[in-house]
Amino acid sequence: MKEEFLHYVWKHKLFDTSKLTTTNYSSLNILNFGFHNHNTGPDFLNSKIELDGQVWFGNIEIHLKSSDWYAHYHEEDENYDAVILHVVWEHNADVYMKNNSPIPTLELKEYVDYELTQKYHDLQYKVQQWIPCEKEIHSVGSFVLDNWFERLFIERLERKSILIKQLLDDSNNDWEAVLFAMLAKNFGLKVNGDAFLNLAKSIPFTLLRKIQDDSVKLTALFFGQAGFLSEEIENGYHLSLKKEYEYLKHKHQLSPISKNHFQFFRMRPSNFPTIRIVQFVALYHKHQNLFSELMAVKNRSEVNELFKIEVDDFWKTHYTFTKESKKRKKRFSKSFLDLLTINTIIPLQFFYQKTLSQLDEESLFKMMSQLQSEKNSIISKFSELKIEAKNAFESQALLELKNNYCALKRCLECAIGNQLLRN
Repeated sequence: MKEEFLHYVWKHKLFDTSKLTTTNYSSLNILNFGFHNHNTGPDFLNSKIELDGQVWFGNIEIHLKSSDWYAHYHEEDENYDAVILHVVWEHNADVYMKNNSPIPTLELKEYVDYELTQKYHDLQYKVQQWIPCEKEIHSVGSFVLDNWFERLFIERLERKSILIKQLLDDSNNDWEAVLFAMLAKNFGLKVNGDAFLNLAKSIPFTLLRKIQDDSVKLTALFFGQAGFLSEEIENGYHLSLKKEYEYLKHKHQLSPISKNHFQFFRMRPSNFPTIRIVQFVALYHKHQNLFSELMAVKNRSEVNELFKIEVDDFWKTHYTFTKESKKRKKRFSKSFLDLLTINTIIPLQFFYQKTLSQLDEESLFKMMSQLQSEKNSIISKFSELKIEAKNAFESQALLELKNNYCALKRCLECAIGNQLLRN
């Protein structure tokens, strides 16, 4: 058993309070359970109890065993001088105040229903389960799930905001530069995401702004910085880009990264880093103020319209610089745009709206609900447990649930765990 379970029981009053007595047989009535203190000091502050008919105001400390009071050196800490009740699971030692009078102690295990402790034990300690409640989660009602999913989705956006805040600080609050870095990372998807982010960091955004309306210079800048123009290729298109890049590199003191950072192995040609780079170039050549445009989108069709681009003719018949292929337009797939919306547009809208104190959660929920659910092992496993993700809003919530609640066994902080414990 963990101490946090006792906090949970106390906070939610999940024990029989009708005939409480302390370990020295004094009658006890809890008039105010206090509020949970998550900082240093006693666990519950500003409590009120009635002990043998006398009312006391103060704080409450909770431990698994009475002796933990001394193990934690509370007798030496003045923060605990105002403790009026010591709540423990097991009373194994008397505890005294500085004036040598005993602190009233409540042994909680005498008043907690066995079934509640058994449910908690099953959630926390059963081994070889994918999530603690995998056999019961399907029984939780839609009302609980729907409300919990909203909270999980917002928590996921809050975590994604950490990177945005860092990028914003690094760019001196240049939102366009932040978007540039985030788009680059997500253009690379899981395999090449870090390489694309490093590519974006190697390109001065002020330089990108200067040459944004020149497709050739922009293409040369990106492929040069990515290291793809360092090769000796007898190809007129490659040679022209290389010549253009050498001029830019010398003039702006550029340092390219290695093309070895980019992975091609076992990837579909449409996801080759060369194709993603040229699509990225086409996007920034087309849109001079992409950030403001993306902050205004409200639905999937508006995103699709913004990302309609045309790549250079050379890339319509190539996936790399060396090998010619069947002619294709190399446009973005809907699934790729959904991923960009999930991982770039929505998190940026969330953080930007928060900085303006204009957060519109319902609009974000609605937009995410228009996107297809992600397909991965976590979402598939929830489906086996009869928890289906109908859209990206729900799949994002389930990813947050698995990674930051179930994997850490935070059942007492989870609405699903609460529901199962209290049933």
